[in-house]
Amino acid sequence: QVRLVESGGGLVQAGGSLRLSCAASGSIFSINAMGWYRQVPGKQREMVAQITSGGNTNYADSVKGRFTISRDNGKSGVHLQMNSLKPEDTAVYYCNFDQRGLWVWGQGTQVTVSS
Repeated sequence: QVRLVESGGGLVQAGGSLRLSCAASGSIFSINAMGWYRQVPGKQREMVAQITSGGNTNYADSVKGRFTISRDNGKSGVHLQMNSLKPEDTAVYYCNFDQRGLWVWGQGTQVTVSS
């Protein structure tokens, strides 16, 4: 079973940058896609960015042009470079692996953007 551990969250001022990382361990095989999601209290978890096994990327409209998803060559890690951060980006960010249709989640990392 895949285990995911996120890192890199924290407090940053609006306009600043953060880089989130997700390290995977365990039985890493047949990964269809890797992604980042975020959630604020009282709202549904939403997709932020995703990268498929073929390298195609997909972004939420709200982060296009500001966030960039990338993965390690060995596909054992995925990263999210977040630039020009806004207060509305404040959320808990979760790493996700789609392993043959089984979604695996990390524990989440808090990102707080102050105005």
